[in-house]
Amino acid sequence: MTLPTPGFSFRVGAHDGSARCGVFETPRASIETPAFMPVGTQATVKALTPEEVASTGARIILANTYHLWLRPGAELVAQQGGVVGFMKWPHALLTDSGGYQVFSLAKHRTIDDDGITFRSHLDGTEHRLTPEEAMRIQALLGSDVAMVLDECPQGGAPRSVVEQAIARTTDWTKRGLRVPAAEGQARFGIVQGGIERDLRLSHLQTIAALEVDGVALGGFSVGEPTSAMYDVLADIGPKMPADRPRYLMGVGTPSDLLRAIACGIDLFDCVLPTRNARNGQALTWGGRVNLRQARHRDDQSALDARCDCTVCTTYSRSYLRHLFKAEEMLGPRLLSLHNLHFYGALMRKAREMIRDGELGPWTRATLAQMRDLDEIVGFQG
Repeated sequence: MTLPTPGFSFRVGAHDGSARCGVFETPRASIETPAFMPVGTQATVKALTPEEVASTGARIILANTYHLWLRPGAELVAQQGGVVGFMKWPHALLTDSGGYQVFSLAKHRTIDDDGITFRSHLDGTEHRLTPEEAMRIQALLGSDVAMVLDECPQGGAPRSVVEQAIARTTDWTKRGLRVPAAEGQARFGIVQGGIERDLRLSHLQTIAALEVDGVALGGFSVGEPTSAMYDVLADIGPKMPADRPRYLMGVGTPSDLLRAIACGIDLFDCVLPTRNARNGQALTWGGRVNLRQARHRDDQSALDARCDCTVCTTYSRSYLRHLFKAEEMLGPRLLSLHNLHFYGALMRKAREMIRDGELGPWTRATLAQMRDLDEIVGFQG
């Protein structure tokens, strides 16, 4: 299926219930879906080189419009070939719109129907972000996919607040789409609605009717109960447009990903694998491993016997624990590489299971194993 923007296409190759696997083509990359996008907030996936990120199987990453707008500046990035030229990432890139900062930087902004006024978290200077400005910045950043500006309400917000966020997001989407598209840049719309199913469905219909190349679900994993998110995804996911990529924004435990894949989601991003790595937590086929625990002091076994990444085939748990206890920077680097490799492997296996028609049994068995062997209280399986 050719998407509205020239040079982009999306095709589905197999279904298993509501789950599907396919290929999202951009001018820079061919992305097999379901796919996980590592987060490179400031034109870097923390602790890793672009070559290391690519070695995990990733062919698209995410960069943050708000942060690059403030530092080093979109114009400077544009002079150096956009984000991909600036950071030397040779594959596809998606940029968010800055809308998530409406939620995460609430103390530093004011919002009205026209846009958002931020006080920089760096130096306190004032900046104005409108739907039009968000598209201008992302054109300068040169991403393959630009997200329209949206308003992301806090999880559990009153229905009236969610309705206001939907109205603003709809208006901002239409305004952003009126800005001429940058060459080689697709644009995705964002559906809001919290965990209010009727609002989600109504907004989905509104956004899907617009000339967008893909449809994203925003406003999840912002404080709502995980079980409520799963329930809404089960309703909404299968009803998203079949002919365009479906993207679940900012959600990402292994359980989240596998459950959302079963609902028909194609694309994901989350800081969790690299953030947890910096704190000494590995994500494995046997659940989470806390390398700071004393049990790993003398353990010469691999971090994950089922993983073929260079970390697992080279280093022992004992050595990895030593790096964290000694506060050596190699520890977070190696664990970040492993965690992203694991997420890439999880996506590849999910695609295989969809093609084989075995996603459901495999997901149940995989999550049961992760839950049973998990080292940290609170596994969501």
